[in-house]
Amino acid sequence: MSTMQLEIKKNIVEMELRKLYAIWLREYKVFLREKSRLIASTFTPLLWLFVIGGGFGSTVANPSVVSLIGNSPTQGEIVARIDYQQFIFPGIICMSVIFSSVFFGSYIIWDRKFDFLKSVMVAPVTRTTIFIGKTFGGMTTSLIQAAILLVIGLVIGIHYTTLSLVAIVILILLLSFALTSLGLTLGSYMESLEGFQLIVSFVVFPLYFLSGALFPLNNLPTWLSILTAVDPATYAVDALRNTMLGLEGKNLFFVDIGILLLSVIALGTIGMLSFRRMKSV
Repeated sequence: MSTMQLEIKKNIVEMELRKLYAIWLREYKVFLREKSRLIASTFTPLLWLFVIGGGFGSTVANPSVVSLIGNSPTQGEIVARIDYQQFIFPGIICMSVIFSSVFFGSYIIWDRKFDFLKSVMVAPVTRTTIFIGKTFGGMTTSLIQAAILLVIGLVIGIHYTTLSLVAIVILILLLSFALTSLGLTLGSYMESLEGFQLIVSFVVFPLYFLSGALFPLNNLPTWLSILTAVDPATYAVDALRNTMLGLEGKNLFFVDIGILLLSVIALGTIGMLSFRRMKSV
């Protein structure tokens, strides 16, 4: 390959990266300007953490002990100090990511109504770049919201290390990419915001409740175990619980990461194909 060809390819890559950055920056600035969106998206997880966590925590047995039946007594003694609020905290983090990521697809419908999407579609930029740029925007939004909750986690006794924070950020970004791709895929086929919200309601609540955010995954009925196994959020909750609380999950940490990566590839590919077929108006 000649030097000129390499230079042309380099220029093309740089142009695509600038376009990708511009789309991401637009989504990021829109989020920063909507203060009410940040407040509302933080309030619901906090409500679940302190009201549901505090209420059920005062009446149920320690779930961390129940989930470790058959494991080593040493670890059982360690996790006996984990209360219900701490147990569901990784699930609350995933709850924030699930809701913000999937509902991010509604902005495709808004963009279509205000003709912004039409302008982007006719610009010299590939639809794959548009999809990835918007997905990165959704990931940034989810990470900011999760960061606020991570700070609040210190209040209820969650302790972090540098290594655990790196792992937590990676898990949040993987889950957010997969679910933002899902939200954008749904949004690309919908023309009505009301219709999108109706359809998404049948997506986000099963994703959340089947993830094991509120209960341990051991000793579940067979039908429920099957449903939790096909939920990508299950593996994020399992890995986060392992990272934050030191609890042995249903799967090994690297198995959870691997399945999340497969979810990213599968949902990302579906999203890109959906964007290529999407009408701009």
